[in-house]
Amino acid sequence: MAASELYSKYARVWLPDAAEVWKSAELIKDYTPGDLTLTLRLDDGTELEYKIDSQANNLPPLRNPNILVGENDLTALSYLHEPAVLHNLKVRFVDSRLIYTYCGIVLVAINPYERLPIYEPDIINAYSGQNMGDMDPHIFAVAEEAYKQMARDERNQSIIVSGESGAGKTVSAKYAMRYFATVSCSSGEANIEERVLASSPIMEALGNAKTTRNDNSSRFGKYIEIGFDKKHCIIGANMRTYLLEKSRVVFQAHEERNYHIFYQLCASSHLPEFKAFKLGCADDFHCTNQGQSPVIEGVDDSKEMCNTRRAFSLLGISESDQMAIYQILAALLHLSNVEVKEQSADRCSISPDNVHLMVFCELMGVACEEMAHWLCHRKLKTTTETYVKPVPKMSAVNGRDALAKHIYARLFSRIVDSINSALKSAVKQHSFIGVLDIYGFETFDVNSFEQFCINYANEKLQQQFNQHVFKLEQEEYMKEEIPWTLIDFYDNQPCINLIEAKLGVLDLLDEECKMPKGSDDTWAQKLYNTLLKQNAHFDKPRLSNRAFIINHFADKVEYQCEGFLEKNKDTVNEEQINVLKKSKFDLLLTLFEDDEKVPSSTNKRTSVIGRAGPAQRDNKKTVGLQFRQSLHLLMHTLNATTPHYVRCIKPNDLKASFTLDPVRAVQQLRACGILETIRISAAGFPSRWTYQEFFSRYRVLMKQKDVLPDRKQTCKSLLEKLIQDQDKYQFGKNKIFFRAGQVAYLEKLRSDKLRMACVRIQKTIRCWLARKKYLRMRESAITIQRHVRGHQARCYVKFLRRTRAAVVLQRNMRMWVTRRRYQQQRSAAIAIQCFLRAYMAKKQYYKLMFEKKSVVIQKWVRGWLVRQHYRRTLTAIILLQSCVRRMRAKKELKKLKVEARSVEHFKKLNFGMENKIMQLQHKINEQQKENKELSERLNAVEKARATEREKQSRELQNLHRSEQEVRAKVETLPSLLEQLSFLQHELENTRREKEDLEEQTKVYKEQTQQVGPLHVETNFENTKQMEKDLTEERSRYQNLLSEHLHLEERHRDLKEEINLSISSSKSGHKRTDSNYSSNSSEFSQSLGSTGGDDSSIQTEPQSPVDLPILLKLQRRVKDLEQEKQSLRQQLDNREEAQQEKANVEEQRTVGRAELDLETLKRQELESENKKLKQNLNELRKSLTTENSELMPPAPGSLPYSILLDQLSSSNDELEMRKEEVLLLRSHMVRQEALKHKVKKYLSYLYIMCSWTLLLGKVPTDIHTLNEDGELWLAYEGLKETNRLLECQMREQEQVHNEKYRKLLEEVNKLKKENEQQQKLLTQNLLLSEDARIDASLKHEITRLASENLEHMEQQEKQDKTIRKLKKQLKFYVKKVEDFEGNHMALSSNSSVTNAPVRAVNITRKEKEYQGMLEYRQGDEARLLKNVVIDLKPRGVAVSLIPGLPAYIIFMCLRYADRVNDDQRVSTLLNSTISSIKGVIKRRGKDFEVVSFWLANTCRLMHCLKQYSYGYCSIQIYRQFIKCMEDNLQPLIVASMLEHETIQGVLGSKPTGLRKRSTSVPEVGAVTVEVLLQRLSHFHTTMSQHGMDPDLIKQVVRQLFYIICAVTLNNLLLRKDMCSWSKGLQIRYNVWQLEEWLAERELADCGAKETLEPLVQAAQLLQIKKKTEADAQAICNMSTALTTAQIVKVLTLYTPVIEFEERVSTSFITIIKDLLKDRVESSTLMMDAKKIFSITLLFTPSSVALETIQMPASLNLGFLNRI
Repeated sequence: MAASELYSKYARVWLPDAAEVWKSAELIKDYTPGDLTLTLRLDDGTELEYKIDSQANNLPPLRNPNILVGENDLTALSYLHEPAVLHNLKVRFVDSRLIYTYCGIVLVAINPYERLPIYEPDIINAYSGQNMGDMDPHIFAVAEEAYKQMARDERNQSIIVSGESGAGKTVSAKYAMRYFATVSCSSGEANIEERVLASSPIMEALGNAKTTRNDNSSRFGKYIEIGFDKKHCIIGANMRTYLLEKSRVVFQAHEERNYHIFYQLCASSHLPEFKAFKLGCADDFHCTNQGQSPVIEGVDDSKEMCNTRRAFSLLGISESDQMAIYQILAALLHLSNVEVKEQSADRCSISPDNVHLMVFCELMGVACEEMAHWLCHRKLKTTTETYVKPVPKMSAVNGRDALAKHIYARLFSRIVDSINSALKSAVKQHSFIGVLDIYGFETFDVNSFEQFCINYANEKLQQQFNQHVFKLEQEEYMKEEIPWTLIDFYDNQPCINLIEAKLGVLDLLDEECKMPKGSDDTWAQKLYNTLLKQNAHFDKPRLSNRAFIINHFADKVEYQCEGFLEKNKDTVNEEQINVLKKSKFDLLLTLFEDDEKVPSSTNKRTSVIGRAGPAQRDNKKTVGLQFRQSLHLLMHTLNATTPHYVRCIKPNDLKASFTLDPVRAVQQLRACGILETIRISAAGFPSRWTYQEFFSRYRVLMKQKDVLPDRKQTCKSLLEKLIQDQDKYQFGKNKIFFRAGQVAYLEKLRSDKLRMACVRIQKTIRCWLARKKYLRMRESAITIQRHVRGHQARCYVKFLRRTRAAVVLQRNMRMWVTRRRYQQQRSAAIAIQCFLRAYMAKKQYYKLMFEKKSVVIQKWVRGWLVRQHYRRTLTAIILLQSCVRRMRAKKELKKLKVEARSVEHFKKLNFGMENKIMQLQHKINEQQKENKELSERLNAVEKARATEREKQSRELQNLHRSEQEVRAKVETLPSLLEQLSFLQHELENTRREKEDLEEQTKVYKEQTQQVGPLHVETNFENTKQMEKDLTEERSRYQNLLSEHLHLEERHRDLKEEINLSISSSKSGHKRTDSNYSSNSSEFSQSLGSTGGDDSSIQTEPQSPVDLPILLKLQRRVKDLEQEKQSLRQQLDNREEAQQEKANVEEQRTVGRAELDLETLKRQELESENKKLKQNLNELRKSLTTENSELMPPAPGSLPYSILLDQLSSSNDELEMRKEEVLLLRSHMVRQEALKHKVKKYLSYLYIMCSWTLLLGKVPTDIHTLNEDGELWLAYEGLKETNRLLECQMREQEQVHNEKYRKLLEEVNKLKKENEQQQKLLTQNLLLSEDARIDASLKHEITRLASENLEHMEQQEKQDKTIRKLKKQLKFYVKKVEDFEGNHMALSSNSSVTNAPVRAVNITRKEKEYQGMLEYRQGDEARLLKNVVIDLKPRGVAVSLIPGLPAYIIFMCLRYADRVNDDQRVSTLLNSTISSIKGVIKRRGKDFEVVSFWLANTCRLMHCLKQYSYGYCSIQIYRQFIKCMEDNLQPLIVASMLEHETIQGVLGSKPTGLRKRSTSVPEVGAVTVEVLLQRLSHFHTTMSQHGMDPDLIKQVVRQLFYIICAVTLNNLLLRKDMCSWSKGLQIRYNVWQLEEWLAERELADCGAKETLEPLVQAAQLLQIKKKTEADAQAICNMSTALTTAQIVKVLTLYTPVIEFEERVSTSFITIIKDLLKDRVESSTLMMDAKKIFSITLLFTPSSVALETIQMPASLNLGFLNRI
C-alpha cells in the first residue's frame, strides 16, 4: 500500500526527541509523495513542520492503534520499531504497573523498586500447569515453560537472566528457583528444595555488596544447575561462579560497601561465640569504612547474619566449620588494619606488637614475626642464588591487599564447593534446568579489565541469542510451509574473534604477561600494531596512547589499559602463602591444598622480578585464560539446552518506584538485544493469525455472499481484495503471516467500516426519533386545543357564579370583620390594664426586697470589717508579747550561763544524784523482770502459733490431696464421656418425650424476650462470635488433624520401607506387635474423643489430654468394669443356686409331666428319623447302582452340589416340621385348659341361677336369659374390663404424673442453666478474649462433669432395675414353664382319647435375625479384603443398597460387642481404618472410590457414634475434595473464561509469539455445559453411594468456591480477559451455575454466596468507570473483593474494540483513596486451596440391619447371620 494511504490526516507518528527519545505527533493534513515537510501537531497542541528527504524516504515511524497499546507481547504490535517498543513498555510499567512484558521469546523485566504481591504461593499455583501465552507475562511463566519442556521433550533447559547492576537479575533468578522448588516434589532426600533455596542467602552474603546503583548487587556471575530425576522431582543442584570482584575486599568507592558478610560479622560481634574474634563496629576496620556507608536502609545486618547461619546449618555445614569460616573472615578484617610504616624510600616495616597483626596471626595460627617479615620483604630467585629484598611501603600495602584478596577468593571457592557437595545427590540426574545470573553489558567513564571480561561474555551470549531467535523463526516458517527468505541479522562473530582468536586481545595480553619486562604501555602498542588496521571492530582513541576502543554489538566502549596486566596475572607473594601453609588451622590448610598438587600459579610476582623456568611459565593460568575456558564451557552447556531469556531493565538511576527514564531504558534495550529481536521479527512476517481468528476479527469487512464454508479460502479472497501487494502477506498451513504494518492497516479499515456503520445506524435512529417526536407533538397540540377551548368555556361560567357569590360573601365578611375588630379592641384594653397593674405591683415589691437585702448586706459587711480589725489588733499584741518575752529569755539565759560556770552550781547539781542512781537501778531490775515475763509469754504465743501452723499445713496437705483427687476425677473425664456415649440412645428417647414441652418453652422464651431484649441481643452477638471462633478453631483443628494424619502416613510408609529392607537383609526376622500397639493406642485415643449430648457429631478441637495417662485410666476403668461384671455374675449365680435349691421339690413334682412330653417328642423324632433314613438309603442305592444309566456325580460337580443343596433344604424342612409339631401340641394343651375353665363357669352360673330363682329376686320372664348364661358372662366380662380399664387409667395417670414431674424438673434445670449462661455471658463481656475463652472452657468442663455424674447415677439406677427385672423375668419364666408343663401333662392324657374341637391353622415360623454377623477370630483380614480392598464401588452403587460395606462392618462389630470381646472390637476397627486409608492412598485420584468411601465412613460413623470414627471421614473428605479439584481444574478456566458462550460478543485481538508458540488447535472446546456435566456426574455418583444430603451440600459449596477462586485468580493474571464483553460472558456462566443449583435443590447450601467475588468482578468489568460517583458506586458494590483485587482489575481492563476506553490513572487513584480505610487482607489472590470446615451431622439409618442380605459376589460365606 502507498505511503499516502498510511500518512493521511489524523495519522499519528513518532518524532525523535532529546529528552524523551521519542514523542508523539499527529498529521494535520495528508501527505503526498514529493512533499518536503509534514505538518504535525504535538500532544501539547503546538504545531511544527517536520522536514523529510524524499530520496532517503525518512518518514517518521507510525504509531500503533490504541487497541494494540499495552499488549503483553511486543511482537503483537503491528508497527515494530524502537518508539513502539518503548511506548508499550512505558504504558505497561507506569500506567498499568506491570513489570513483565514478552518480546517474542524474551521476558523483559523492569525493576519496580517496590515490593509487589505477585510472588505469593497462590500465584505459583495459578501459573503451574498453564501455557505460557495464556497468562500474563511473569518470571513464573518462563519457569513453568522451562519445566514443562523439560518434562515433555526430555531435554535440558536453561534460563538466562541478564541486565546491568540494579536491574533485578538476582531477584529474578531467585524467584525462578523458588518456583522450581515449589512445583516439584523432592525425591529421596528430604528438604532438598529448602537446601537449594538456602544457597541464595549464603551467596548473597559472600558475593553481594551495596553499590551506587544497587543495594544488593551481585559482584560475581553464577550458573546454577537444578537436577531432576525421571519423575521430574528435584534431587540436587550444582553451582558455577564467574569472575568474582576481588578488589572490593580491599577497596570501595564512596557510598558503597564491602561484601555483606563483613558487616554481618561486625553487627554480631556481641555474641559470645564471636568474642574470640575481637571484632567491633564496621567503622573500626579499614576494609569496611572506606565507602562511609556502613548501613543499608531497611536492612538489619544482625538478622541477616542469623539467616546466613541458618542457611549454613540447613545445608549441613557444621557449627565448627561455620566458625572456621567466620574466623578467616574476621582475620581479613584485622589484616586490613595492619599499619605499614615507611623507613626509607625502598624500605618499610611493621611493628611486631601491632594489635591487629597479632590478632590476625592468632586467628590464622601462624607466627607473627614471620608474617610481619614477609609482608615487608620479598624473595628474588636467580639461577644460582636467592635474595631477600625489602620493599617500599606502597608495594607492601599492595602485597597485603593481594594476600587478603587471594584468601577471600579461595574461601569463596571453598564455600561454593561445600554448597555443591551439600546439594549433590546420590541419585542419578536425569535432566536439569540451569539458571544463569550474569552481568549485563557495561560501559562506564573508566572501563578496565572487569568490564572487558563482562562485555566479552555478553558478546558470546548475544551471539547464541541471535542464532536461537533466527532458528525459531526458520522453524516457524518451515512448519507453515512458507517460502524461506534469508533474514539479515547482526553477526558479532568478528568482534568475538577480535577478543578470543589467535593474536586477539586476550592472546596478546597473555603473551605480554609472560614477558619479563611487560607493561600496560607495551601491550597497548602491540594492540595498535597488530589489530588497528586488520579489524574494523578495533579502534584507537585520538587523544590517548594507553586505551583502545572495541565496537561491541550494543555500543562502542573505550578501555583503559592501565591495570590490565596486573589483574590478569593476579599476583601474590609466595612466601606469604608458605607462612599460611605452616598454620595449624585446618580450614586454612584446605584452602591451599591445590597449590601442593600442581606448581604454584599464585606466585606471579617472580615473573616480573626474576626469570622463571620454562616449566613454571607454561603451567601458569592467567585470569583471562581461566575466564575464557569457563565461558566456553558455559556456552557449550547452554548450546546443549533449550534457552529461555529474561532481560532485566533498570528504569532509572534514582531508584524511584514505577518511574521510567526513556534515555536509560533505550540504552538497555539496545544493549540487551531486545531491539535486535524486534528488528529480526520485523524483517519477516511478525504478525500471524490463524484463519479462524482472522475470520472472527475481520468478518465485518466481508459481505454475506463472500463467506464460504472453507474459512481458508474466505480469508484468501478477502485479503486479495484488501491488500493488493501479495508480498505483504503469506498463507501458511494454519496461519496467515503479515508484514509489519499490515495489521494496523486492516485495523484502520475495520474501524472505518465500524464507524460508517455506526454513522448509518445513528442516522436512521435519529430520523426515526425526529419523526416520532413530530407525530407525538402534532397529536398533543390537537388534544391541547380541544381541552383549552372547553376549559375557557367552563372558566366563563365559573366567573359568573363567583361574581354573584362574591357579593354575598363581601356583605357577610364586612359585618364579621367589624364585629371582630370591636371584640379585639375590648379584649386588648382589658389585657393592657391587667398587665399594667401587675407591673406596678411587681415594681413596688422589688423595691421593698432591694431595701431589705441592702440592709442585710450592710450588716454582714460591717461585722466582717470589725472582725478583721480585731484579728489584726490581736496579731499585733501577740507579736509584741513574743518580742518582750524573747528579750527576757535572753537575759535569763545569760544569767544561767554565768551560774553554770561556778563550782557551787555543780555541787547543787550533783546533790541527790546518788539517790537518783539507786532509783534508776531499781527501775532497771523491774524492767528486766517484765522483759522475762514478756519473753515467756512470747514463747508461749510462738508455740501456739506453731501448732496452728502445723494444723494449717495439715489442712493444706488435705486440700492438696483433695485437689489431686479432683484432678484424677477430671482425668477420668474421657472414660466418663465414653460411658456417656453408650447412653445417647436412651437420651434420644427422652428427647422425643420433650416435644410435649414445646409450648411451655415457647411461652418461656417470649417471657425472657419481653424481660430483656437488649440482653438477649448482646448474648446473641456473643454467641455468634463464639460460633465463628468455634468454626475457625474447628477448621484449624481439622487442618492440623489432616497434617497429623499425613505425617502418620509418611511415618508408616517409612516404617514399612525399613521393615522391608530389614526383612530382605535378615531372613529370620519376625514381625512384632508394634503396629497393633500403635493401632490400639490410636483406637483408644479415638474412644476418648467422644462427648456431648448433641445429636450431631461435630469435629471440634478438644483440650489436650496426656495420652499415656488417659490410656492407663481407660485400662483401669475397663478392668474395674470387668471385675464389676464378674461380681454381678457371681451374685446372680448364687441367687440362681439358691432358687434352684428351693425349687428342687417343685421340679420333682413337675418332672413326670416333662418326661411324658419328652417321650412324646422322642417318639415323633424317631419316626421322622426313620423316614429320613429310609429316603436317604433309597437315594444312595439309586446313586450307587451299577446298572443305572447315569454314573454317580463326582464331588464338586453341579449335580453333586444340587443334591447337597436339596439335602440341606430337607434338613431345614425337618427342623421346621419339628417346631410345628411342638406348637401344635402346646395349642392342644391350651384348648384342654380352656375347656376346663368353661365347665367351671357353667357350673358356677347354674348354681347362681338356682339360688336367685329360689329367693325370687329376679323377674318372672326368666326365659329372656339364654340357656348358656351369655348375659351373665357378658356382665362379668364387662365388669372385668372396667376394672382393667380403671387399673390402666391409674397406671397411665401415675406415668403421666411422673413424666410431668420429670419435665418440670428439666424445665427448672433449663431455666437455671439459662440463667447461668446469661451470667456467664455478662461476665465474659467484661473479660478479655483469652480470659473469656478460659472461663467458657472451665464452665463447660464443670457442666460436663456434673452431667457425667448424673448420667453415671442414672446408669447405676438402670443397672439395678435391669438386674431386678432379670430376676423377676427368670422367676416368671420358671412359673410359666411349670404351668405349661402341668397343662401339657394333663392335655396329653386327654388328647389321646378325645378329638380336637376345631382345626387349628399353624403358620410356618420364619427365622428371625438380630442384625449381627458372626465371624471367627482371625477372619478380619479376609473380611476386609472382600469388603474394602477388592470391592468395586460401581457394582455396589448400581446393584446393591447404598452403604452396604458400612452395614456389614457394623454388624460384625455388633457381634463382637455382643460377645463382650473388646480385643476383637479394637482389632476390627483398627484394621478397618488401616484398610480404608490404604485404599484412599492407592486410589486417591479416583473420584468414585473416594466418594464411595466417604459415604461409607460417614454411614459407619453414624452407626458407631460411641467410637468417634469422624477423623477418618475428615481425611477422606479432604482427599475427596482434592480429587474433584484435580478433575475440575483443567475445565474451570477453559469453560468459565476462555470459551465464548455468547457467539459474536467477543472479538479476538492480535496475539504475540508466546500465544502462538504454545497454542495448539483445540480438538473439542471445553464449554460451561462440559463443566456442568462433570458437576452432575459428581452429584449423581454421591447420591448413588448414599452420601448424606447435608454432606453433599457441603461438597457442592466447596466445589463452587474452588470454581470461583480459580476463575478469579486467572482473571487477575490475564490482561486479555479483563474487558466488558468478558464480564458479560462471566455473568452468563455464573447464571448457568446458579440454575444448576436450583435444578438440584441445592440453592440453600451456600454455594451461591461463594460465587459473589466472581460476580462482583464481572460487574466491575461492565460498570461505568469515569466519575467520582462511579467510583463510589464501585466501592459500595465490591464488598466481596479486596482493594488489591479491585485495583488490579481496573488496571488490567483492556478494550477489545475501538469504542471502549481504558481506565484512567486518576480514577484508580480515587478508588484507592476511597478504599484506604477498609480493613482487609493485602493478598491479591484468593486462596484456592482453602477447605471449609466440615460438620458431620448425625443421620440415623433407615435400613433395618436384620433385613440386609449378603450378596454372593462379595464372597462372605464365612460370615453367619445371627
